[in-house]
Amino acid sequence: MISKLKALAAAIVMGLSVSGAAQAAGDYPINKPRHVDWTFAGPFGHYDEQQLQRGLKVYKEVCSSCHAISRVAFRTLADLGYSEEQIKALAAEYTVMDGPNADGEMFERPAIPSDRWPAPYANKEAAQAANNGAYPPDFSLLAKARAVERGFPWFVFDIFTMYAELGPDYIYSLMTGYTDEIPEHYADQIAEGTYFNPYFKGGPALAMPNILSDDLISYDDGTPATVDQMAQDVAAFMMWAAEPKLEERKETGFRVMVFLAVFAGMVYLLKRRVFASVAH
Repeated sequence: MISKLKALAAAIVMGLSVSGAAQAAGDYPINKPRHVDWTFAGPFGHYDEQQLQRGLKVYKEVCSSCHAISRVAFRTLADLGYSEEQIKALAAEYTVMDGPNADGEMFERPAIPSDRWPAPYANKEAAQAANNGAYPPDFSLLAKARAVERGFPWFVFDIFTMYAELGPDYIYSLMTGYTDEIPEHYADQIAEGTYFNPYFKGGPALAMPNILSDDLISYDDGTPATVDQMAQDVAAFMMWAAEPKLEERKETGFRVMVFLAVFAGMVYLLKRRVFASVAH
């Protein structure tokens, strides 16, 4: 049913000529985000623990040098399948500012599981100074904040397909969308020190370069570290960071719907019994 709805939506969009790749100059993103078959999609979706661990590795080894994830505490990595000892060892790799001590001074100490992930820069100004004036956004809620509006008629079909993966689709598309083939009517809009990406919602180019390349890292589970794989993994990890209780929310929602269905049936049967002897 869902696949038929998606196919119908695609046909309508094609008929209305609202293709993302054909947007006019100045209407960003130039290309609409591509869809990924996420495990956490749909009413019964769930996180893939192995994928989240791979996404954490991508963040830790590639993204963390610029992007903070300040709302994530080390201890929450237990949701990704890490043991208490592994979490303690990972936290100890970082230092955090603490204090004041008995002398009223702040001091640095090794991080512990209850600490949140330390930011790569001391403040926003330091981050901008290190990145040519651009501020690398915090990853904590980015998967929920970077959704691209789909417009009519997509949002109508989204109600029935329960599509809510706008952010991860956008992040994946952005990270795999860098290209040197710049359309002529965008060439004069690419500022020096920026990089063309037709999936960027803020303009034709952004300050972040293409940071992914095949075999950039080595996955512990032996998965080939292709650009496509790393982009999917880190986007899934960012979705978990933004909504770590997604599975519990969906489970609760399903239980509520079952309860409402049973309750509605009981009310109907009660009504039939009460008014069975009443003349109509």
